[in-house]
Amino acid sequence: MLKPMKIISWNVNGIRAVEKKDFIPWLLNCGADVVCIQETKANPGQLSPALVSPGAQEDDDDAPLFSSAIGGSTKYESYFSSAKKPGYSGTAIYTKKKPDRIEKLGIPEFDDEGRTTIAYFGNLAVISAYFPNSQGEGARLPYKLGFCDAMFKKCTSLVADGFNIVLGGDYNIAHKPIDLANPKANEKNAGYLPEERAWMDFFTANGFTDTFRMFNQEPNQYSWWSYRMHAREKNVGWRIDYLCVNDGFRDHVKSAGILQDVMGSDHCPVYLDIELS
Repeated sequence: MLKPMKIISWNVNGIRAVEKKDFIPWLLNCGADVVCIQETKANPGQLSPALVSPGAQEDDDDAPLFSSAIGGSTKYESYFSSAKKPGYSGTAIYTKKKPDRIEKLGIPEFDDEGRTTIAYFGNLAVISAYFPNSQGEGARLPYKLGFCDAMFKKCTSLVADGFNIVLGGDYNIAHKPIDLANPKANEKNAGYLPEERAWMDFFTANGFTDTFRMFNQEPNQYSWWSYRMHAREKNVGWRIDYLCVNDGFRDHVKSAGILQDVMGSDHCPVYLDIELS
């Protein structure tokens, strides 16, 4: 029997900040089995018990009632990869089912910034990744492309070893003109540089699928908006948050979308529904 599984990815732009904006109630009621978080800007020692073990403080009678395909609980365990620099970058994974193991990318220059958390469940690897911002005038573009290359190699290696992968995260790349409101005006800006788009072309042509575009070919579908100029209110945004899978796993993807109504960050969550055998 196939088992449904929901995965959500969200750049929270500071997990301690989003806690003050009802993150925990949202998490406990979102229905996800696994939640990938980016830009935590904290290490676990700085977090409240509610952020470290969401749901553990709930009385059984008061816990939200919904079923979990792989966990059977409303409570989450958390796994963090934090940056050495305080208040910067960082990724995490919340999961209802204890993973077989947790890894980082294994490359110090990227692990020192907490760029990757990988959780393994049987032959499924769920990756929470915070791709670097290439910054103004491409100041960090070589670092960004180095991370992209390392991530492609990691995903390809995992698939070769028999794993299916879900690569969730803030890629900091709008792939095509449909993925941002003002493509022409941003051709020289971070996140839409030719080199970044070329890597997404390469990634999606060499074994990996952007699951959102399997189901939605419409414009004006964004996951990030500037805090300036009422950009979110006007929906002047970018789609830079993805949940990609290896091509061999795409038939297990049943739906994918963007949760634009979820507030609390300058990003909104994206989600994926899959079926596991």
